Amino acid sequence: MNSTSFQFVRSFVCALLLLLYCLPAIKTKAANAPRPNVLLILTDDQGYGDIGSHGNPHLKTPVLDELAESGARFDRFYVSPVCAPTRASLLTGRYHLRTGVTGVTRGYENMNPVEITLAECFQQGGYRTGCFGKWHNGRHMPMHPNGQGFEEFFGFCGGHWNTYFDAPLEHNGTPVSTKGYIIDVLTDHAIDFMEENQRQPWFCYVPFNTPHSPWRVPDENWNHYNGLGLDSKAQCAYAMVENIDDNVGRLLESLEQTGQSQRTIVLFLTDNGANSDRYNAGMLGRKGSHNEGGVRVPCFIRYPGRVPANTTIQEISAHIDLLPTLLEFCFVERPAGPPLDGVSLVPLLTQRNSDWPERMIFTDTFRSKSGLDKMNGAVRTQQWRATTSRGQWQLFDMQNDPGQKKNVAAEHPELVANYAQAYEEWFASTGATEIGERPIPIGHSSRQQFELYPCESELIPGHGEGISYTGDTPNGFANCWIHEWTDPAAYPEWKLDVLEAGEYEIELEYTCHRNDVGVEMEVSIGDQTNSVVIPKAYDPPLDEKPDHVFSYNYQTKAGWAKITTGRMKLPAGSQTAQVKIKHFARKGIERPAQGIDLRVVRLKRVEKS
Repeated sequence: MNSTSFQFVRSFVCALLLLLYCLPAIKTKAANAPRPNVLLILTDDQGYGDIGSHGNPHLKTPVLDELAESGARFDRFYVSPVCAPTRASLLTGRYHLRTGVTGVTRGYENMNPVEITLAECFQQGGYRTGCFGKWHNGRHMPMHPNGQGFEEFFGFCGGHWNTYFDAPLEHNGTPVSTKGYIIDVLTDHAIDFMEENQRQPWFCYVPFNTPHSPWRVPDENWNHYNGLGLDSKAQCAYAMVENIDDNVGRLLESLEQTGQSQRTIVLFLTDNGANSDRYNAGMLGRKGSHNEGGVRVPCFIRYPGRVPANTTIQEISAHIDLLPTLLEFCFVERPAGPPLDGVSLVPLLTQRNSDWPERMIFTDTFRSKSGLDKMNGAVRTQQWRATTSRGQWQLFDMQNDPGQKKNVAAEHPELVANYAQAYEEWFASTGATEIGERPIPIGHSSRQQFELYPCESELIPGHGEGISYTGDTPNGFANCWIHEWTDPAAYPEWKLDVLEAGEYEIELEYTCHRNDVGVEMEVSIGDQTNSVVIPKAYDPPLDEKPDHVFSYNYQTKAGWAKITTGRMKLPAGSQTAQVKIKHFARKGIERPAQGIDLRVVRLKRVEKS
């Protein structure tokens, strides 16, 4: 070896040893560096076109437009076609099928408790954690936000809410009354959380529930869109988005006033495409669709000093990428658990993306017990979107045909075959070839009462006409109740998983017309039964009506009566609960006339066994 070579090797070894020596110090310095706060804002049913700067000719969103300009705007950002799957992927960095979430109601929205969420990562990393809004990944502990890493939760857990003014919500499992428009109230509580926790880093998740229906919005916002020739749903949606823009402005103003703006990552996105036929930037599809218009959404991220302003990211990215991205920015480690599907976008955001790899992003609308041959889904690459509807594949060149007007599958059979194989292999890897029963957990040690909602039940039809959900929806939705129940042969049934044996008091929330006073209601769980006669009528009319557009999921009850049926000692394990109309106490009447409305069956723990 000549002297030059020797000197090179010696210098290389010295540099390597120095690096190894310094690595612990570098790691310690990163771990001890001031970590940013995270404000993650998610809206509900706001499509890509529901942003002023995305070309919408009617809508003004100055706050969101400025947020996009102050950091990075993702041009091709993808989520799932509907609400709960997007939320599961956003919170875990994993495709929703892996998390147990396959639908939006009847328990199919429940995320497996073993999943590791963003909140759990941040909580373990020393962050305060709060969620203010719509959860939609399980209303029962341990799937409740308080069981998934959020110290503070203020909002509701279902897929939608029935009333948007003076809404009854919950705070860490306790019902609370509110005054005002629902997302104004949620913003108030998020601001309180951010301002009360200035001395340590925090993660504040604000999943607003608008512009999801019911179509209700303050008149001030609605009136701004009068005379524009819009249909009522579009007008209400734009008014709701305007209200969202105002509330995002309030959140950002709080950060400025408290001096937290420069050390806070602000991230805004939406959960799926638009929920009505309105401006959608020329894309095919809307909410529920696996085409571009159903899953491409706005996504903006601001991080002063790390993410350059006016950055536009063209590379495809998705909800699954946000967990690894935020953890890298915040020097937070993810606890050991199942592997991630997402990748960190930090190289793109900090413009270190010299060799960003080609990738595939998968979409699936699987939410039944059917097999792969009946599924709807898609594969998205930087150039192509391959879609399947019940096994029939189509292919679109998204760079030259962003509106998906021409199916070019016949011209590129090799691409279709490759994407179909990739999709099938991916789908098989999720283990979601069949959906099993979704029992309701009862008796978690952190709660004293547990609720069985009709939308989580199976309606046993009886004679076919005497029991249904609100709006006559065949499967029920997140906040439906049993409406005008008249058939004694029909009843709701719930599958339960009693986590802790104990004695429980059973309570019903109901309404009853005066002609139906005397109905005897029977509750059975396992081999135990008790019953109660409804002693008086209770069905107060609701003066307030939907403001702008009728929606079947609007609240039509001014209140609910409560009645206790008795107590039961429940053993741990699987149980079946049923509620039945036993018989009338009134002579000569065999069935209710107007029918019983049942909102909830509540189990209150009296004592543990």
